[in-house]
Amino acid sequence: MTRIFDTPHALHEAVGEVLGVSDWLLIDQARIDLFAEASGDHQWIHVDPQRAASGPFGACIAHGYLSLALVNLFLPQIVDVRGIAMGVNYGCERVRFPSVVPVGSRVRGNAQLISAEQVSGGVQAVIRVSVEIEGQQRPGCVVDTISRYYPA
Repeated sequence: MTRIFDTPHALHEAVGEVLGVSDWLLIDQARIDLFAEASGDHQWIHVDPQRAASGPFGACIAHGYLSLALVNLFLPQIVDVRGIAMGVNYGCERVRFPSVVPVGSRVRGNAQLISAEQVSGGVQAVIRVSVEIEGQQRPGCVVDTISRYYPA
């Protein structure tokens, strides 16, 4: 379920709260291969199922940066800031890849609002997104995203 904020300023009241989770997403070989094409990273642990089967993970794994890129898919499913002229991705403060994401896994985003502060003309929010892997304790990616929301 999407957490709705009527204005960017409403984010201040939710600092420290878990905002919710996204839908589950299957990480299949086709998605991994498309990311390899887009990024130019064709390392065998990602794109060669035969070789990867005898490798350290027993199968192909998703690129770490694929897990990171999926945060852009997950965040709009988790949080909706209304009353804005625009929202922009301002960057990241911290990115970690604690666990590999094997092909065939399902992942989802789990988000917590770390901070919200006034910036010139808007509100800057730091949202920590953990890319959870179904059935595993450790996430595939944890990132503190920085978004700026400018009121309408």
